[in-house]
Amino acid sequence: QVQLVESGGGLVQPGGSLRLSCQASGFRDYYTIAWFRQAPGKEREGVSCISSRDGSTYYADPVKGRFTISRDNAKNTVYLQMNSLKPEDTAVYYCAAGPVGYGSSWHRVRFYDYWGQGTQVTVSA
Repeated sequence: QVQLVESGGGLVQPGGSLRLSCQASGFRDYYTIAWFRQAPGKEREGVSCISSRDGSTYYADPVKGRFTISRDNAKNTVYLQMNSLKPEDTAVYYCAAGPVGYGSSWHRVRFYDYWGQGTQVTVSA
């Protein structure tokens, strides 16, 4: 049974940093882990993803240069390092898992079969 467990959210001041973690278990094949976020009144949007097959990564334009996604295969954990946080980064962040191979379409919610419970990130002074 596939499980995704997120951690690491919280309250941070603008310009600060947070690191989110997503521990994955139950996979039998290569998979993509993506981070999505959803702010109140807005649609869920893709933030970044990483492939377990070759480590390839994608980022949404609003977070390029500020966020970094990485993986620790030994711990089956994917991290999202978020730096230079802005108030507009405030959202519930979700970890999601799906097949590999979607390329530049990685951000489509419907491609992901498994979701974590979400963790709140609040950027405020």
